[in-house]
Amino acid sequence: MPDLLILFLAACGTALATGLGAIPVWFLGDRAAALTPFLLGVAAGVMGIASVFGLLIPAAEEGSVGEVLVGLFVGGVLLGVARRRLEPGAAFMGRQGPGARTSALVFAVLFVHSLPEGLAVGTAYASERAGLGLFVIVAIAIQNVPEGTSVAIPMELAGFGRARQFWAAVGTSAPQPVGALIAYLAVEEVTALLPISFAFAAGAMLSLIGVEMLPQAYAQRRPLGPSLGLFLGAATMLGLDLLLGV
Repeated sequence: MPDLLILFLAACGTALATGLGAIPVWFLGDRAAALTPFLLGVAAGVMGIASVFGLLIPAAEEGSVGEVLVGLFVGGVLLGVARRRLEPGAAFMGRQGPGARTSALVFAVLFVHSLPEGLAVGTAYASERAGLGLFVIVAIAIQNVPEGTSVAIPMELAGFGRARQFWAAVGTSAPQPVGALIAYLAVEEVTALLPISFAFAAGAMLSLIGVEMLPQAYAQRRPLGPSLGLFLGAATMLGLDLLLGV
């Protein structure tokens, strides 16, 4: 089987793994509304650790301080523009309201963040280091699962059904197969772009956490629930990071 086809199928597998993260949310049902602060804390913890350890630190290791700062700034500005354009009554997949708005923002940020992950997959697969490609593919697939949970949480709160939660989670990773093929075919050029693209995605994700998710989580002035969720989400991603050595 040609290497390009193997790479494409593997990257499609990492995208489908994102949908698995929606499954735990399905079992919450009516309890999702009462657990909103906790669940938003979980999502923020998952995304926060993913942005720092999966994006920002690799960007700093591969690029200059200037590239990282520019990427962070542009990512934050992008999120700010998106929030302004998405009013509280904005629609997402046919639904309206604050929950739909948060769903749209989470979807957009993770969609943007998945492209540099795809570039990383293609770059590693093209590398001459034995086993690196498989390691990166498995690591990203596992990391995608809790990211899928962070997509499904606000969608559950907004009243979306299971199928839409699953395919929306998968949809956030749709750029991964495309990015993997681009990187494999142009590995030297793409490698030079990875630091700023990683920092860009991290800036957007951290901004989303700081200005959208955490304020909602702590809005009821009961800090225990969201704090426990934040700790659980962060601990889960830190455990994955240590397990995989990402």
